[in-house]
Amino acid sequence: MTGTMEEQLARDRCGWTGPPVTVHEPERLTSATVFSSPHSGRRYPESFVRRSRLEPLTLRASEDAFIDDLFHRAPAHGAPLIVAEFPRAFVDVNRSDDELDPALIAASGIRARTLRVSAGLGVVPRVVSEGKPIYDGKLTMAEVEARIAACHTPYHASVTNAMRRAKEVFGLGLLVDCHSMPSESRRLRSRRAEVVIGDCYGVSCDVDVTDAVVGLFRRAGFGVARNTPFAGGYLTHRYGRPRRSYHAIQIEIDRSLYLDEVRIEPSAGYRDFAQALQPVIAGLAELPQTLGTALAAQ
Repeated sequence: MTGTMEEQLARDRCGWTGPPVTVHEPERLTSATVFSSPHSGRRYPESFVRRSRLEPLTLRASEDAFIDDLFHRAPAHGAPLIVAEFPRAFVDVNRSDDELDPALIAASGIRARTLRVSAGLGVVPRVVSEGKPIYDGKLTMAEVEARIAACHTPYHASVTNAMRRAKEVFGLGLLVDCHSMPSESRRLRSRRAEVVIGDCYGVSCDVDVTDAVVGLFRRAGFGVARNTPFAGGYLTHRYGRPRRSYHAIQIEIDRSLYLDEVRIEPSAGYRDFAQALQPVIAGLAELPQTLGTALAAQ
């Protein structure tokens, strides 16, 4: 059985319909940057919504809402943009496929192997924002495995393929993993930061990359922090291999800059923020070429 057939069977088992991932390709590939929007998916399977104990708006609380739209011009700068169509509450691709939650899955022998899983934020989440439980009961292992096969596996296949192509064409690849953070995250910190850049404390990319990304946002007028409180997730860890010329960085943007967080819809400042972000996107796409010789040699 082919991988495509396996994925289709998995979709049928978990209630997902349609392509799980959209890869927006540039007309001409001129950048070694790969943009990723793993948490902006807003297509909720009907069976999932029916099974949830939460109202639809509450179920959306974990979304990085509209991040895909904010970065939609990345292909115009010669770089692909990879977007998850499924919501984070359904499957979280920023987790390893073995981050299984024993409090959610009706199977023996599973142990919570990370603090994220213990908190209900495994590869198939048990809770949404502020710890609200999604379900009244447990899921079968078969359903969890189907969601992983239908959504998690193809998303990572798309990122892997794009990063390999970048290295083949340009000698290196840079993953820019795009996220948003609740405005409360900023209020709880003593330092003002509208954007948090995560490089796994220098592990997932060269320091020159991080410095350059911080500089792009600061020149655009944003307050920037590094690695606090978000240092990078599974995607950043998995794809950041600087010694092999693969670099990965995570971007967290304060939602209050562009989003009505209660209604989960664009705020009055959305257009202005999107416009302010455009030179940053262009700079991120140009960054590997700007630093390319030095990075590829390391």
